[in-house]
Amino acid sequence: MKNQNIYILAIESSCDDTSAAVMSNDTTLSNVVATQKIHEEYGGVVPELASRAHQQNIVPVIHQALAKAKIGKNQLSAIAFTRGPGLMGSLLVGTSFAKSMALGLEIPLIEVNHMQAHILAHFIKEEDFNAPSFPFLALTISGGHTQIVVVRDYFDMEILGETLDDAVGEAFDKTAKIIGLPYPGGPLVDKLAQKGDAHAFPFPKPKVKGLNFSFSGLKTSILYFIQRETAKDPDFIKDHKEDICASIQYTIIEILMGKLKKAVKETGIKQIAIGGGVSANSGIREALRNAESELGWTTYIPKFEYCTDNAAMIGIVGYLKYREGKFSDQSISAKARYVIP
Repeated sequence: MKNQNIYILAIESSCDDTSAAVMSNDTTLSNVVATQKIHEEYGGVVPELASRAHQQNIVPVIHQALAKAKIGKNQLSAIAFTRGPGLMGSLLVGTSFAKSMALGLEIPLIEVNHMQAHILAHFIKEEDFNAPSFPFLALTISGGHTQIVVVRDYFDMEILGETLDDAVGEAFDKTAKIIGLPYPGGPLVDKLAQKGDAHAFPFPKPKVKGLNFSFSGLKTSILYFIQRETAKDPDFIKDHKEDICASIQYTIIEILMGKLKKAVKETGIKQIAIGGGVSANSGIREALRNAESELGWTTYIPKFEYCTDNAAMIGIVGYLKYREGKFSDQSISAKARYVIP
């Protein structure tokens, strides 16, 4: 088995991106993502529209992934898929297709936890490959999740803290909407923040015990602040947009870094790996780089293509599970709420 290439076809369909990847052991041969633009006009993901788009996209995306990898379907060793967490309708499309294809090809089926995959994306082999060693702390930050996880081994993880309400990506998008930015607003807040004064408008940081997070209060305080200031000056947002974005981003990063520092203090672990769509944020990346020199941390930041939802991260988990014979049977079903096992 050691000298044999393991080819994994991976399918990711947890939210509004349809993705397929082909892995040769721990190396990515292809990683194709079809993004759904239809949600922009609604200011957020519409689950029913997302599942319909997945049905339209999944066959061409898989076909493209196989063609790009120059791998025939009969060469595949197994099929890995996102079981959850995510939108049930979206998950059902990927799960059903993976089960059918694995059954037809008579190859193993491997279920993957989406959040676990964000963490293990750090083990995808690249030219400048630099993976964390165990144990390390993972900060998973996305539109649907915010968690601090201690990772003792590939499949030995424990959630130390998580959001009690809104996820950090949701906080970015919702506050962006308050100031009139289109969906998805998080990347636009990041872009505008780079030109603004982060200390222009101080926002309160929620007091939450332990290593848990809360962002709903921050969102509400920003809403009241904007309503109050625009009542006095209708052009307030237009005249201060960059400073508002910089102040929002600064506050969110302070919340994340405060909890991360607490986790390091409690565990003694100074290896930090981030994952999830919000890990593409330039401010968060800068704060982590600063922590290396100021606090003696070693930080691991994935390539941009492995930050947002993608099938390669599902594929690396599939490969690691394949090596250990961790397969699923045809009775498995999608799971919208699925904590890291």
